[in-house]
Amino acid sequence: MTKKLLIAVAFPTITIFMLIACSNGESSEKSIESPAKELDSDTETQGLGESGKRLAAIQSRGKVVCAIDNSVPGFGFADETGNIVGFSIDICRAVAVAVLGDAYATEFRSMTYAERGPALQSGEIDMMTKSTTWTSSRDAEWGNFAQTIFYDGQGFMVPKDIEVHNLLDLKGSKICVAQGTTTELNVQDFNNENNMNMDIIIFPDLISTNAAYLAGQCDSLTSVHSEMILIRSGFTAPDDHIILPGSIAEEPIGPLVPHGDEQWYDIVKTVVAILIYAEAYEINSDNVPTELTGRSAVDRLFGLEGSYGQDKLGLSKTVAQDIILAVGNYGEIYERHLASLGIAREGSRNALWADAPCGECPKGGQIYAAPLR
Repeated sequence: MTKKLLIAVAFPTITIFMLIACSNGESSEKSIESPAKELDSDTETQGLGESGKRLAAIQSRGKVVCAIDNSVPGFGFADETGNIVGFSIDICRAVAVAVLGDAYATEFRSMTYAERGPALQSGEIDMMTKSTTWTSSRDAEWGNFAQTIFYDGQGFMVPKDIEVHNLLDLKGSKICVAQGTTTELNVQDFNNENNMNMDIIIFPDLISTNAAYLAGQCDSLTSVHSEMILIRSGFTAPDDHIILPGSIAEEPIGPLVPHGDEQWYDIVKTVVAILIYAEAYEINSDNVPTELTGRSAVDRLFGLEGSYGQDKLGLSKTVAQDIILAVGNYGEIYERHLASLGIAREGSRNALWADAPCGECPKGGQIYAAPLR
């Protein structure tokens, strides 16, 4: 029996300086590790690129090592008690339930944007749920992306008093952006293609980028829309800042794993699919079936009849029961961490595919996974 995930539903009003403090503090779970601390060397990472080796290593050490954000409210941050919580955190916890039977059998490593690729390439982490955009070069060089679990787009935030109303009004502006991100490259493209004559100021991470923006070192901050909504919610005067309409780039975000171990890649994809299909079948943490329901797809998903390959992946027949009881379905995770902070889901791409007629799919309802059968 897995432990039910303790839920933090309230998000306190915080300032950017508290966010900075959170990024340097330790969780009461003592699960945040320095990104420089690798698995004890070559003996622990050797062979993890072979199919089946990583699951065995995880079960031997008793924890899933997961790279995360710990300074972005909603996705990953330290709450008032010091626990690391968020949308991305719960994805990692769901995987831990699947392979270890415990949502808290995790080791979280907070990483800068620049540290993400090397950490995956070295195999020192098992998976990454830190908000990372799926791109072709990252797919080729870093690791394998599972399903997209959040669709986003890049935009700009400005102080309300500068009277900028659209993206082209930013011509000649100073723009703050975090280093080592797709947003850095996208704003360079937008600047060049539209002859914007922007002064693009690059900072080492999101926290220093936010602090520089608040200090007036630039006219605008550029990032993905969701991050800007969540970051703005932590400002002492959020209404003094507006997020301009429109996007300059698409940002599909999902978990990814190191290259090489196909079994581990399939496990992570299957866990994400369980979260998505449970919501589609209207099964949540309060009504998980343990006896036959007469609904074949539901009974198969929850291990009551048939199979969708759990045994071949090294997972228990009732793995979906354990996951949903512990962390909830995709919709519960989204509501708990993102919708509650103002990131609307209804009518957006982050609605389930089942919630939009096919003809309207391009307008919304793009959260989807391969059928579990």
